[in-house]
Amino acid sequence: MSVRHFLTLLDLSTSELEQLIKRACELRKMQHAGTIYQPFVGRTLGMIFEKSSTRTRISFETGMGQFGGQAIFLSPNDTQLGRGEPVEDSARVISSMVDIIMIRTFEHEKVEKFAKYSSVPIINALTDDFHPCQLLADMQTYYEHRGSIKDKIVTWVGDGNNMCSSFMHAAHQFGFELRVAAPYGFEPDLDLMDKFSDCVSLVENVQDAAKDAHLIVTDVWASMGQENEQNTRARRFAPYQVTPAMLDKADPEVLFMHCLPAHRGEEISHDLLDDPRSVVWHEAENRLHAQKALMEFLLQDKIKI
Repeated sequence: MSVRHFLTLLDLSTSELEQLIKRACELRKMQHAGTIYQPFVGRTLGMIFEKSSTRTRISFETGMGQFGGQAIFLSPNDTQLGRGEPVEDSARVISSMVDIIMIRTFEHEKVEKFAKYSSVPIINALTDDFHPCQLLADMQTYYEHRGSIKDKIVTWVGDGNNMCSSFMHAAHQFGFELRVAAPYGFEPDLDLMDKFSDCVSLVENVQDAAKDAHLIVTDVWASMGQENEQNTRARRFAPYQVTPAMLDKADPEVLFMHCLPAHRGEEISHDLLDDPRSVVWHEAENRLHAQKALMEFLLQDKIKI
């Protein structure tokens, strides 16, 4: 079987993604019921982190442990990657010793090059361009609360960043309408907007974008590496704060999501995470279950029952 990678949502078909989401729901129920399922005994996950993380590290490391395998944490300080070893050399060596690798880094080209030279599946755990693992958790969360997201309206509020780009991929793959409300100068990738113009639109007024939406999503105003832009972004993004009043303009069954960490009083009001329409804690936990389903899918030829 040829090696499959997960660098963006486009690496899987729509049917495979839907199957993966349903499997993630099953794995969540199994874990909550205390079911022991260890198909990865003797398997190792290599975790390469060039960007810091809370949810990504805990979810992948815990997930591999629950599956009976082990995970190795690798930072630039721990490997020759941090001392200038070519990516292709590291990919050949590391992939010869582990069964699957996740990478959280800056340049998307780095995970693409790593995948090109790797003999095992590579998972993009976040790059500056895309965050597909978070979208798996988001799609699982919506499915568990509201069923299929097909033909629904999703509103992205804020920076047209890597999360927004992955939501554009999701709109195409899962068949929903995506409205993007972003400040001038912070719009999403124009090539992606053009490519997916059949399901993605830019809405100038954020209140109009929220009208009748079934899901509203946002992210921090300044991501990692953008801290020096914090003050400028705070001024530009102030009208884009998501509040309960904004959710009131949406569909009565609207849900709110945020990939976390959240900055209360900035991109969200202080009270939003306590709103009953917010599902961010369920969403955060689903990183564990969605990524377990993803690893199971990518390593299906190595599963031990």
